[in-house]
Amino acid sequence: MQRPEPDRRFSIAPMMDHTTRDYRWFVRGLTHHALLYTEMVTTGALIHGDRARFLDYDVEEHPVALQLGGADPAELAQCAAMAEAWGYDEVNLNVGCPSDRVQNNRIGACLMAEPDTVAHAVAAMKASTALPVTVKHRIGIDGHEQWEDLVHFIERVAEAGCRTFIVHARIAILQGLSPKENREVPPLKYDWVHALRERFPQLEIIINGGFWQMDAIREQLRHVDGVMIGRAAYQQPWLLSRVDPEIHGTPEPSITRTEAIERFIPYLERRLAEGVPLQAMTRHIMNLFHGCAGGRQFRRHLSENAHRAGAGTGVVREALALVQEKADAA
Repeated sequence: MQRPEPDRRFSIAPMMDHTTRDYRWFVRGLTHHALLYTEMVTTGALIHGDRARFLDYDVEEHPVALQLGGADPAELAQCAAMAEAWGYDEVNLNVGCPSDRVQNNRIGACLMAEPDTVAHAVAAMKASTALPVTVKHRIGIDGHEQWEDLVHFIERVAEAGCRTFIVHARIAILQGLSPKENREVPPLKYDWVHALRERFPQLEIIINGGFWQMDAIREQLRHVDGVMIGRAAYQQPWLLSRVDPEIHGTPEPSITRTEAIERFIPYLERRLAEGVPLQAMTRHIMNLFHGCAGGRQFRRHLSENAHRAGAGTGVVREALALVQEKADAA
């Protein structure tokens, strides 16, 4: 049965090594309604690798979207069909990643120089799946950084059937900046994304880049159809507890930080039984008590003990007890 179109007013960006299934399961306890994205998965990994490893997720994660990296229309179409078969809510094409590795494979932001390639890919994906096909991209790259370049890209890809564009409001400088620098150095141009919304009222325009405060996110919703956040969702996960009441107008879920950890523990036990190391999962909760009494002790205890052989959920309970001790002493 096909799922309804995802609500994209608030979403969490695909982030390599961060938005794993364990992270997504954890943050679903903080927000029921945020749209979650997988890490980018290349078409080669799905076609030639262990599909279940990259595609499996828990039903509690819905709504959840699969992000693909690739340029070959036939391969992207094949992988989009897999996304539908696995029950994802959306399939997204990465046209924003600036790393050298993906450039060498014609993946990510370098494709902004090839709007026809992206259009052919989108058309092929749409022909292979009933899922929404969306594109996440930059406002430009070196040599293709004029407003007219961006408008042409949107027009060409929209002609192929894409109706949702997730726009990182920076250019990507592919020659001379590292991926980390490309997340911080090029200036943010929110006005360009707002102008896209005015230029293309028939399209859904989602803005991404540099949002750390809920007030700023709510302000953006006056100008665009949705906001996607990345690093803030990982470094300040408690921010997500405000999404449902402040963005979606619902009081659910009502949960404390401690309750969020307690909810996570049975999941940790199940995944430990499957052979997943504790540290691979607890790294996602390190910042939950950021700014709270005992937060530093919580992080230190997990970082010093979760990697040890045989480490189990007792390590998490001990870390939680350190927070409670500090809270009681305050």
